[in-house]
Amino acid sequence: MSFLLPKLTCKREVDQAIKSVAEKVLVLRFGRDNDAVCLQLDDILAKTAHDLSKMAVIYLVDVNDIPVYTQYFDISYIPSTVFFFNGQHMKVDYGSPDHTKFVGSFKTKQDFIDLIEVIYRGAMRGKLIVRSPIDPNNIPKYNLLYQGI
Repeated sequence: MSFLLPKLTCKREVDQAIKSVAEKVLVLRFGRDNDAVCLQLDDILAKTAHDLSKMAVIYLVDVNDIPVYTQYFDISYIPSTVFFFNGQHMKVDYGSPDHTKFVGSFKTKQDFIDLIEVIYRGAMRGKLIVRSPIDPNNIPKYNLLYQGI
């Protein structure tokens, strides 16, 4: 399903997307097209893209194509999903130590839709961090790896 969503292939395209998407949530999925979990997430993103078209714009970013952003967002697990609103990085409290990105795939389409709605409403009120509406049992568990400390 990754072929249904637009891809950003260079740093300039990612920068342009962050700057130009206005009054909508920008969803950047960092991963690989041939990874099984990425394909599962891409399926959910593709199926919800039309329903969320008034609230969100979804792009795929290959971690091998743009290592600058892979390092900047500390993408050590794929897929990782990062959210922006009007050029501002939106953080989400998932009940884990990392609020900058969602790691893994969403269990259901409804989990992703609910998350986008909460981010959109919070951003419209000027919030930079929102609380995740996703059931904690549906959020993948992982350990943060800090390299070079």
